[in-house]
Amino acid sequence: MGLLSGRFCNLLTLPQGRVLAGMVALAAVLPGLSAAQQATPAEAPAAATLVAPVLTLDQDRMFRESAYGKSVLDRAETDSAALAAENRRIEAGLETEERALTARRATMTPAEFAPIADEFDTRVEAIRSAQAAKSHEITDRLEQERKTFLAATGPILGELMQESGAALILNKEAYIISLSSIDITDRVIERLDQRLPPPDVPPAQDTPEAAPATP
Repeated sequence: MGLLSGRFCNLLTLPQGRVLAGMVALAAVLPGLSAAQQATPAEAPAAATLVAPVLTLDQDRMFRESAYGKSVLDRAETDSAALAAENRRIEAGLETEERALTARRATMTPAEFAPIADEFDTRVEAIRSAQAAKSHEITDRLEQERKTFLAATGPILGELMQESGAALILNKEAYIISLSSIDITDRVIERLDQRLPPPDVPPAQDTPEAAPATP
């Protein structure tokens, strides 16, 4: 078991079901849907492309295939992989240093060795905290970007309900079979790409190397 195992080496994974679970729950888009449904007839499109009481939506594909969602997921995956590699480098360096300290212990008195061991332990804890903060930063940013996506999706779903005269949108997991003509996933993605550009991605920064072993 490495010095840092179990503390910050369990990196962010991006199973699509977890990232997107409940992303477009009906309650999250009620404000947008309500506003669209209350629009006056004069505000409705002149010619609706689809008329159906129920529409269907693939929430997972909506996020994965939108320009915004692709950018968000790619960045999170890249950052997680970089953090995993950095954690491995740091842990390897610390394990090497620990072995060197163990060898030195046999040549030192307990009073001489104690402050050296304490300094090492303190440094390990500081590194654990710093690396955990980096992991939290990735997940926090992903959550904020998810909220931005939801905010942009709600009004679009409301518009499509109004245009189609629909009273309900069902996620694909809520039904067994449906007509492809009532699926609005592609239409939602198209409008999202027009209104929600991918977030700016800052240039990659060099990651610090592991601390050198104590001679």
